[in-house]
Amino acid sequence: MKAKGKKYKGVADKLDRTRKYPLEEGIRMVKDTATAKFDETVELSVRLGVDPRRADQNIRGAVGLPHGLGKPVRVLAFAKGEKEKEAEEAGAEFVGNDELIKKITEGWLDFDKVVATPDMMGAVGRIGKILGPRGLMPNPRSGTVAAEIGKAVTEIKAGRLEYRVDKAGIVHLPIGKVSFEPDALLDNARAVVGALIRAKPAAAKGTYIRSVAVAATMGPGVKIDPAEVRTMAV
Repeated sequence: MKAKGKKYKGVADKLDRTRKYPLEEGIRMVKDTATAKFDETVELSVRLGVDPRRADQNIRGAVGLPHGLGKPVRVLAFAKGEKEKEAEEAGAEFVGNDELIKKITEGWLDFDKVVATPDMMGAVGRIGKILGPRGLMPNPRSGTVAAEIGKAVTEIKAGRLEYRVDKAGIVHLPIGKVSFEPDALLDNARAVVGALIRAKPAAAKGTYIRSVAVAATMGPGVKIDPAEVRTMAV
């Protein structure tokens, strides 16, 4: 394992490793210990008491961040006819159908999110092996397959994120940039936690929110008090 640098160790020493911080204080600590020369992303990690191997506990969904992510999102929309115009008016950078599918099969992937109308999914399925591994395949459960495609595009551009529990039972999601005000990061974190709590499957037993941490891209992780987080359904 690569040794941590002096700068990392210097900021890590500011943290009390034996303590689990209230979320608001933890976010402030992340901002205080961010020393990179670029605007680091702040990520929230929540370990859930679920078994992702079971279909009824493989949590997946989407959440809107009230303050967005601080970066533009390039949206590709698969649609036909009037729905193309609807997606364009909502701000999608790339709109079309068969010509975009052909372009993607040839290696083009200069976009961040993909949405589609239900009638396009048969055709979009042909490039599932390309989009799927990159987390770009439209899915009804995440709201990226939608008849109201304009609304889907608008929500994504405003900061809507898809989430999915990993094999270890953890959900990792960005909640903004270090340059954000603490209250904006806190609002975004609360939105994520609230969505996860509401998504709790009936089959999940025992403690649902097991542990929580927040960190900047190049900074140390800050442990958050899970007992406080468990009260944050919004």
